[in-house]
Amino acid sequence: MTFDAQTFDAQTFDAPTFDALWADLEPVGRHPGTGGYRRFAWTREDAALREWFVGEAQRRELDVIPDRAGNLWAWWGDPDAYGPGLVVGSHLDSVPDGGAFDGPLGVVSALAALDALRARGWTPRSPLGIAMFSDEEGARFGVACAGSRIITGALDADRARSLTDVDGTTMAEAMAAAGHDPGQVGPDKEALRRVGTFVELHVEQGKGLVDAREGEGSAVGVASSIWPHGRWRLDLHGRADHAGTTRLTDRDDPMLALAAVLATARTAAQRHAALATVGKLRVEPNGVNAIPSAVTAWLDARGPVERDVRSVVAEVAAAAGTDPVEESWTPPTDFDTVLRDRIAALLSDAGGPAPVLPTGAGHDAGILSAAGVPTAMLFVRNPTGVSHSPHEHAEFADCHRGVAALAGVMEELA
Repeated sequence: MTFDAQTFDAQTFDAPTFDALWADLEPVGRHPGTGGYRRFAWTREDAALREWFVGEAQRRELDVIPDRAGNLWAWWGDPDAYGPGLVVGSHLDSVPDGGAFDGPLGVVSALAALDALRARGWTPRSPLGIAMFSDEEGARFGVACAGSRIITGALDADRARSLTDVDGTTMAEAMAAAGHDPGQVGPDKEALRRVGTFVELHVEQGKGLVDAREGEGSAVGVASSIWPHGRWRLDLHGRADHAGTTRLTDRDDPMLALAAVLATARTAAQRHAALATVGKLRVEPNGVNAIPSAVTAWLDARGPVERDVRSVVAEVAAAAGTDPVEESWTPPTDFDTVLRDRIAALLSDAGGPAPVLPTGAGHDAGILSAAGVPTAMLFVRNPTGVSHSPHEHAEFADCHRGVAALAGVMEELA
């Protein structure tokens, strides 16, 4: 391996360095009140992110090719002429008031790793691509990894176009307003055919690397698998009435069903060694002095074992007295074991092979893996484990080691 991921010196980067790229991207979509990011799909902020990515790709003389879902692929070498290549990258969108690292770390690291390799006079043996996936978080339209799900066929095109945000804008309308033809939306075999291998670098969303190697920790790790996970909508109905005149015995209040949902989600998750979260609500009519007529709650459930996750959802549905609507589901995903072990060995240091660990977070890498693309993930240490929050963090020294690791993987595989 050319780069040592544990002792990498940022000064070996060619300009622009990781730090300069990061500083350039950092202000886009940052909310001044919370310090978090609001980078939602097919918005003005999203357009700025796309413009930034295309500009950085063009500065490196890469050919940018959009696919049918609006994902962007920047290629060094022609995958149509010379066969499928290695692709690295991630996404740039965020959850509401999310952190700076979730997604962008993988895109910035890919560009920085490419710069570092070129500075050493390296050229790939096969085409090399950098991907920027669209709408990975699903923050606006409710379906995570929408860009990768669409091109692999995991998300039906008609359903994707009809998804709506909180204002009632459909994905088709948002795409059209942003200049992307929604009529093109659908599986993209040509885009997938170009990808021989995909490697995504991501900040770890947990403390596995902090606790790795008997507590000594590790800056970089390799993903083994992604837990099964999904999102369900719960429609809870009641009757609107006056908060000050309606007797408690006469009320049909859906907030009581919501309370049962929240309590059951926690106890069922504990019982089944899973995770369950209700993080999004819609209350109608949403007045302080009005008993609600309806409450819509979204349940996120995930865990190591699919059967246990399904059991949590069933118990929550029973407590709510309604049938949940499954909006997305991702089965257990095991990354390519040969590729995983090869990368872990490649990133060995004095402590041995890089730590290999599972994750409960979904990623575009998991969608591509499920579609048959040989796929791997690298994780960069997160000292607090906090993610999907303005407090998400990674030390720049660890980020630099992550870039070094990614550069080594690129050199090895391409």
